[in-house]
Amino acid sequence: MNARIPMSVTPGDSAGLPPGAARCPGPSVQDIVARDAMPAPAILREEHYAFLGDQDIGYDRYTSPQHFEREMTHIWARTWQWACREEHIPQTGDYYVYEIGPHSVIVVRTEDGIKAYHNACLHRGTKLRFDEGMGSATELRCPFHGWTWQLDGRLKSVPCAWDFPHVQPDAYRLPEVRTGQWGGFVFICLDDDAPPLESYLEVLPEHFRDWDLGRRYTELHMGKILACNWKTALEAFVESYHVLETHPQLLHGTGDANVQYDVYGEHVTRFYAAGGVNSPHVEQPLSEQELVDTMLIGDRSVVDDALVVGAGETARTVMARFLRKTLGGKYRCDLSQVSDAEMIDTIEYHLFPNMILFPGVSLPMVYRFRPLGMEPERCLFEILFLRPLPDDGLPPDPPEMARVGEDESYSVVPGLDPLLARVYDQDTGNLRAQQKGFRISRKRGQTLGNYQEVRIRHFERTVDRYLARAASGQ
Repeated sequence: MNARIPMSVTPGDSAGLPPGAARCPGPSVQDIVARDAMPAPAILREEHYAFLGDQDIGYDRYTSPQHFEREMTHIWARTWQWACREEHIPQTGDYYVYEIGPHSVIVVRTEDGIKAYHNACLHRGTKLRFDEGMGSATELRCPFHGWTWQLDGRLKSVPCAWDFPHVQPDAYRLPEVRTGQWGGFVFICLDDDAPPLESYLEVLPEHFRDWDLGRRYTELHMGKILACNWKTALEAFVESYHVLETHPQLLHGTGDANVQYDVYGEHVTRFYAAGGVNSPHVEQPLSEQELVDTMLIGDRSVVDDALVVGAGETARTVMARFLRKTLGGKYRCDLSQVSDAEMIDTIEYHLFPNMILFPGVSLPMVYRFRPLGMEPERCLFEILFLRPLPDDGLPPDPPEMARVGEDESYSVVPGLDPLLARVYDQDTGNLRAQQKGFRISRKRGQTLGNYQEVRIRHFERTVDRYLARAASGQ
């Protein structure tokens, strides 16, 4: 059993406990979900923490151009990355251009399935498609001189072919990039020798067996440029330790200090935060009814008998019941068998290097963090909302990415709840200040908590493993 220590202590007061054993006082996530009216699935009833050390994490890895170039060569060019959703390319000829650092890949739906190619003409290197995003074509034609390939990668035609007797069609097929599919996502890998996607995903297929993300559609897609390293941005979203100071408006209705953190394999981690509860930091907890009233997002004038907490009920039970009804009606799907936890809790998985998945129903996001070109201290943060496919019809076409300027609020995105936009804005301000602080600080590394920030340490250990393998010639 992990030891629970008081909230107000000075560093070192948990001395005598094994490293990583201390936990926030009060009920754990497992204590909370054990009382739910509709029980959580077994995969949410397990814990998988491991102490990974307590050494500082150096700041140079967030600022150094040399470190960044090593990551580009030995991480981004060797890992599986989500490029697009299958719904982005539903018909033959539909394509999606995905870019990471200096690399550009065209993912295209052919008559024989999904293929991907390096986005460069084999004549003089011109990009076959200039910009990232969706499109459709019957062939892949270079806009410079008109060299043309069929969708399956075979060379179709060369203008003035009489001048190119040395160009043999079989030798001039478009070079392919490996692809894989899981959960409605299309992945690419630039390394021909990397392990297959199935093994790279580790526990995710098992954990997501009953959370079929392939049965969802993209309701909203936004992207914002952040003035920080891609790792700086990602690490802000894998812990809840910052909620107390950065998002105090969330303390009523969200368990923050008692979040559960799990680490799996080399590529996957998870956090699990209970909703419909008071933060352990709250000195005067709200009643169960007050918690329900606080959790209503958007129209606070909603009046519904289902929102009244009955005898023996909890805010979690009441809010989950209400959301099953309202979200099920809105998205025309049956949510009657979805557990309380899946309806209202924040369940978040990280897949190395840059994908974060939320399988829950009310916060159904997917995040992606990418370096912006070859700039070590700027990145692109993307958010997708994946909603349940309707039981009785087809989903709408996927939207283009709504771009948020570097100095703009997330509130400019049509359809994004303003309260959620405020949370993201608060995070953005921190990230800008943190990236600047890396260069200012006399202390040359960040000191992490053993439990609440274990996912950061796990992530950076995996970064180091990839770089170390490269250094050893593996």
